[in-house]
Amino acid sequence: PTAAARSARSSAYVSARNDCTFCRNSHSAFAAAQLDAGMRLVEQVCDAPDSAHIPPKLRALLRIAAAVQQTGQAVTPELIDAARAEGATDVELHDTVLIAAAFCMLNRYVDGLGTVAPTDPSLYQASVPRIVASGYSTANRGR
Repeated sequence: PTAAARSARSSAYVSARNDCTFCRNSHSAFAAAQLDAGMRLVEQVCDAPDSAHIPPKLRALLRIAAAVQQTGQAVTPELIDAARAEGATDVELHDTVLIAAAFCMLNRYVDGLGTVAPTDPSLYQASVPRIVASGYSTANRGR
């Protein structure tokens, strides 16, 4: 998967743990569009990553994201070692911690401002083709 797809999975997972409907649904839609198993797998990952059919490396990285969601101090050497044992690189470890920490802040920002969060998952689909084609960057819009 692309870096943006990996980011979307972590973003959706942390947003689900933070009960942020808007971020969970929007990032889940993007992640699902890039997975053969689609939304069913994204929902499994958000709800129960330990039993979801995902690679061990992703499971280990999501455990780190879950720790960050609680407190950065919960990221233990054992969690890092377990992820490294599954093949996680320094960049993947860094990105996992960064995305999880950022989405804890962003979820609170979105919810704190009372952002309208449609409950119909299909309403999040409109931006998926653009994000799949260009990633989250706005640099390529309209140019």
